[in-house]
Amino acid sequence: MKNQFRSVLVAVFAICAVKVSAQVPVLSSYPSASTVLFLDFDGQYVTGTSWNYNGPINCAASGLNTFQITEVFNRVAEDYRPFNINVTTDSTKYFSAPVNHRIRVIVTVTNGWYPGVGGVSFVGSFNFGDDTPCFVFTGPSALGYNPKYVAEAASHEAGHTLGLYHQAVYDSTCKKVSDYNSGTGSGEIGWAPIMGVGYYENMTLWNFGPNPYGCAQTQNDLQVITTQNGFTYRSDDYSNSFASSQSLSFTGDSTIISGIIEQNTDQDIFKLDMPTAAQLKLNAMPFNVGNNNSGSNLDMQLTIYNESQTQSSVYNPGNLLSAIVDTPLNAGTYYIKVEGKGNKYAPNYASLGSYSLKATIGSGTPLPLHRLELSGSIAGYRHNLSWLIEAEEKVAGQSIEVSTDGEHFNSLVSLPEGSRSYSYTPDASGNLLYRMHVTFDNGKEYYSNIISLRTGGETQKPKLLSNIIQQNKLSIMSPVAFRYQVVDMAGRTILQGQLAAGMNDLNTPVLKAGMYFIRFNNGQNQVTEKFVKE
Repeated sequence: MKNQFRSVLVAVFAICAVKVSAQVPVLSSYPSASTVLFLDFDGQYVTGTSWNYNGPINCAASGLNTFQITEVFNRVAEDYRPFNINVTTDSTKYFSAPVNHRIRVIVTVTNGWYPGVGGVSFVGSFNFGDDTPCFVFTGPSALGYNPKYVAEAASHEAGHTLGLYHQAVYDSTCKKVSDYNSGTGSGEIGWAPIMGVGYYENMTLWNFGPNPYGCAQTQNDLQVITTQNGFTYRSDDYSNSFASSQSLSFTGDSTIISGIIEQNTDQDIFKLDMPTAAQLKLNAMPFNVGNNNSGSNLDMQLTIYNESQTQSSVYNPGNLLSAIVDTPLNAGTYYIKVEGKGNKYAPNYASLGSYSLKATIGSGTPLPLHRLELSGSIAGYRHNLSWLIEAEEKVAGQSIEVSTDGEHFNSLVSLPEGSRSYSYTPDASGNLLYRMHVTFDNGKEYYSNIISLRTGGETQKPKLLSNIIQQNKLSIMSPVAFRYQVVDMAGRTILQGQLAAGMNDLNTPVLKAGMYFIRFNNGQNQVTEKFVKE
């Protein structure tokens, strides 16, 4: 049965621009893919679809010029770059695709039949199999012929056809703040979800967050796209293994390679052989359509490893999506890892997309550091850490850094220059990741390898004082704030809300006698328990 849920994207009412006719360039992002997302800019007569409840719709062309069309295409293509789908302006690609593996996005100035919005679509229409399109409205009463806005609307509406709802915002009490998540931050790394409102932020990504139908109704955009529409991710282009890493081949003193981070577990590793000591320069640039890496979906991180595959340096500028390395290396074999990371605004979840990496080798001086290696062990509840430093320069400062997610490290302790061990009892539970941060007297800074040690405590989670309710009260002890959702055996949500740290008493007169599930989620841990109402 078709899902006749119709979704719209609120328009931004831009100051009117001049309508321009243009020859549509023929562009394709992944021509070998059998699944097609067709951006239709030259007008379309729509009939015989789910939209034609009032008769045919005669859509005029987009009113965008060739340069604007190309920018819209490039932005949308990058949003869908990780997937095995061809974003195209070529109608022949659309018609050659199976009818249940294609969607037409009509980009048109014609919006009198559906005014006041930036676009409209039926959720799940990609799988209707009857060529029901979605629409993006370009004109002065909608998106003002702004290619950034048009592209955001096109990716958003196409996302609805693939089964996605909006990404919404809730406060700490589970009260809905907005049906549309408009993101956060500013500048190059300012972020918003594609399925929220992406008009005003530089970086828009797929997201894992609540939809408008309840704060516990989380939507995993990537999972929905790749499991409900007959296509998945592209094949990995470069290995994430040191043993099978691709060697960098230089022409003269430089080389350029291009790649794609297809999944948030993807890491592209390259092997670099340095015949003599020299200066290595790396310029890692995500795909973009202009200044400030506009249109990029990838916040890049570079990591350099030595021949023993020990991490030596990490490069990820906090306020930029690109990364630059300029460092001296001794003769030997090195490895360069390219990956996508989150930042203070954008989660790591969907930092995906295409990039280029330029490597240049010039004259340089020997690397002062020969070895920086961290090791650790557990004795009862204590974590014992020790490390080796072999270098030609003098250590000027050193600290141990700790992380719970492998992405955000905080300083645990600063130690005297001569220290080579440290022991303490951690407060947190679960896996803790450690690394050394060492500064030498020549101003150079280096990081050690990362090790993982587990604490003795169990994962913090809410506990039911009893799994049998007799007096319309369910008592729960929660170590920290958690969201909860009570679900009956048919999967229907009966109660939901927020637990505070400490004792919580939930009133349950609405529950009939029977068995129920209660789910707890705090964004890091998710736990499900059963209880019975007598």
